[in-house]
Amino acid sequence: MRNANMKKTLRFRVCLLSALTALLVHSQGILSQERAEFAAIGKIVRQNSRIDDLIGPGAKIEVVASGFEWCEGPLWIPDAKGGYLLFSDIPRNSVMKWQEGVGVSVFMKPSGYTGITDYGREPGSNGLTLDLQGHIIFCEHGDRRISRLEKDGGKRTLADNYKGKRLNSPNDAVVKSNGDIYFTDPPYGLPKGTSDPRRELDFCGVYRLSVSGELTLLTKEMTRPNGIAFSPDERVLYVAQSDSDNAIIKAFPVTSNGTLGDGKVLYDFTNLMRKYPGAPDGLKVGEGGNLFATGPGGVYIVTPEGTLLGRIHTGKRTSNCAWGNDGSVLYMTVDDCLCRIKTKTKGANWREM
Repeated sequence: MRNANMKKTLRFRVCLLSALTALLVHSQGILSQERAEFAAIGKIVRQNSRIDDLIGPGAKIEVVASGFEWCEGPLWIPDAKGGYLLFSDIPRNSVMKWQEGVGVSVFMKPSGYTGITDYGREPGSNGLTLDLQGHIIFCEHGDRRISRLEKDGGKRTLADNYKGKRLNSPNDAVVKSNGDIYFTDPPYGLPKGTSDPRRELDFCGVYRLSVSGELTLLTKEMTRPNGIAFSPDERVLYVAQSDSDNAIIKAFPVTSNGTLGDGKVLYDFTNLMRKYPGAPDGLKVGEGGNLFATGPGGVYIVTPEGTLLGRIHTGKRTSNCAWGNDGSVLYMTVDDCLCRIKTKTKGANWREM
């Protein structure tokens, strides 16, 4: 009887130890990744045969990590060990790191708000990108700035105001080949949005921050500028607008001095917003000039002429996307999870280690 009780006690202690270990791992933000296969969601909607040159018939939308609040700003970081992906979990004020064969861990917290009072639902960083020297550039909601992570681990503010008035909440950014940073500034990170008493600018701008530190307002015609990307030759700047009444992507010609000419609507998502969840948000460009643009229900593949080739249909709010690995894998932040799909193309001007 005594031996039986001892065995029960031992089993209980082993189970308790396993549970505590799992809890500790979870609390540290580290999720082990032991399997090589991932669950798949959604489907590929093929509306033009040209999509077959970009996405193969057996391509799957894989869920590589989940359990977040609202994912954004995916960014691939190449390194000698194969690289890893960073992305923002905005409500948790965190940047997360995902690595193949390892899983998820917390890369940075806080990521976008360093104040001491509550700052609404989305205080963290949003879009992430790399400058020409490999520094991470952050679009920060709560601290309302564009910042850069220095090699010593500290952050430097690059821009937080326009003509003395604080920015709304920088959303997404792209770096031009000369080092200039182009970014969007809607009000989504303000706790009360457009009606927030802390708001100082009465418009939502698209800006250029030059390498010399000069901030130029390029346009304030877009009501909710969001995702932003260049064409491969940098002659066109694409900007998504996540306004439910006018959900569009605009194409702006880039002039010789880096400013913008008159934009034109490349693609209109407004009617689709009544059918699928989500809105035009982040976007990236492939090596052939095709746009991979998040929109209602997934990622839309649109030619530079505005022809829709098809959709990577996740069925969920899909906020942003980024090229990774060898440049042919498209990572997508899909509501509360991180997904990817292997393509037959690569990101425009992809640079490997």
